[in-house]
Amino acid sequence: MTPSMPLDPTVPPTAFGAAGEALPELELSEEDIHAAMRHLSGYIDISTSDFQAIYHLAHTQAIERLFGGLRAGRLMRTGMAPLTPDQSLADAATALARQGLKGLPVVDAGGAVLGMLTETDCLRELEAAILPELLVRLIEASGQITHRCHETRVGAAMTAPAVSVDPSAGFAAMIAAFQRHPGRGMPVVDAEGKWLGLLLRKDFLAAFRLGEQL
Repeated sequence: MTPSMPLDPTVPPTAFGAAGEALPELELSEEDIHAAMRHLSGYIDISTSDFQAIYHLAHTQAIERLFGGLRAGRLMRTGMAPLTPDQSLADAATALARQGLKGLPVVDAGGAVLGMLTETDCLRELEAAILPELLVRLIEASGQITHRCHETRVGAAMTAPAVSVDPSAGFAAMIAAFQRHPGRGMPVVDAEGKWLGLLLRKDFLAAFRLGEQL
C-alpha cells in the first residue's frame, strides 16, 4: 500500500482541540512501527516515516472526535458554597463535610479566587500527615486540636495561589492543570478570576473513561 500523496515526516501534524491547545500524543519509535508492521499479513510498501506520519494524522482525528467538544465549563460542578479567608478551620471542615468535598475555593468579597483549602491543608495545619494520625492526636489532646480548629483562619491554612482553569479549557489544558497540583479539584474562573464552579479530578477522569488509576 503506497500513499497517494507524499507525507513529510519532518513536519508532523499536531492534534489540537477546539480551543487551539496542543493535545498530548504518544510518540512512536521505529522499533514500535516495525513491531506493528510484523503483525500485518502480506507485503506493505510503506516506509516507517510514512507510517509515523499516518499515525499522527489518525491521532489528530481520534483525539478531536473523542475529546474535542468537552470543556471545563461543561464538566464543572456549580451551586457549591465557597469559603472565605476569615472563616475558622472548624467552619471550613463543616462546609466540606456537608458538601461531600475534600477541597473548596477560598474567595474574597467580590468572588475572586484567593486559594484552595483542601483536606491536606487542614491536616497539615493540625500537624498530622494522615487522618489516622489526626485521630490519635484527638484522642491524646482533643482540647488542643479543638482550640486550633477554632482559632486558625482559612486564609492562613489555604494553598495559594490556586491552580485554576477557565470554562473554555479543553483536554490538554485540564490535564496540564491537574498535573501542576496534587489536589482532587480546582476552581473554574472567569476572565477576572472570579469563581464559577469546581472541576473535580474524578469527574474529569469519568468523562474520558480513563479510570482512577491515572
